[in-house]
Amino acid sequence: MLGFYPRDIRIYEQALLHKSVFVLSEQGHQMNNERLEFLGDAILDAIIADILYNYFENKEEGFLTNTRSKIVQREMLNKLAMKLGLDKHIKSSAHSSFHNTYNMYGNAFEALVGAIYIDQGYKQCKKFIEQRIIKPYIDLEQLSRKDVNFKSKLIEWCQKRKVEISFELIEQFFDNQSNSIFQTEVLIEGLSAGIGSGYSKKESQQHAAQMALKKIKKSHDFVVNIFEIKTQKEEIPLEQQPEIENSTEQEKADI
Repeated sequence: MLGFYPRDIRIYEQALLHKSVFVLSEQGHQMNNERLEFLGDAILDAIIADILYNYFENKEEGFLTNTRSKIVQREMLNKLAMKLGLDKHIKSSAHSSFHNTYNMYGNAFEALVGAIYIDQGYKQCKKFIEQRIIKPYIDLEQLSRKDVNFKSKLIEWCQKRKVEISFELIEQFFDNQSNSIFQTEVLIEGLSAGIGSGYSKKESQQHAAQMALKKIKKSHDFVVNIFEIKTQKEEIPLEQQPEIENSTEQEKADI
């Protein structure tokens, strides 16, 4: 799985220890993989940035950031963890909910990266990502062309047309398994464009952005309202604005 022999096997065991299992260290502290997950998250971001920077030599910062986000998003990390077989080695409570059970795979993957970094250093950690993750499981060229970041796409749409956009957290509650659920509303020129829910703020924002993009594509009246409000704010006569009906077809093509 790793491609090398660990120096300290205990840190790898901790990387696979979910917080739902109550285990104490020799000092009496509860042990789990959350600290390693925190470290691994940062190290993984740096390594993926390093790899993409050298692979896509002529691409700009926005492209590199967007491509990295596709690799380090939770769904991708969950899948990579399962491909590595981490799901068969994670120690967790049988009472964990499905959501936590699925997401713990990606969390364990990040914790494993943190463990490798501590045990072997940056160079070996990067080699692991390149040889054991990127090479067998990720086609960088194909992935870079796949547009899955709805939030980035929506922000780009708004910036191109110079309209205001904001993401507002409107509610946070718990499901029947006591998992936090976040609900976010995206506003364009103050108009509600979409509402999304998720088990993290980022996930809820992505879902809200996805709904907004669908609304822009399907509702001509909504796009008209956006530009009417923008016009009123700028105090520019509506007849001086570009014809909305014609531009709406381009909006659809962009999306």
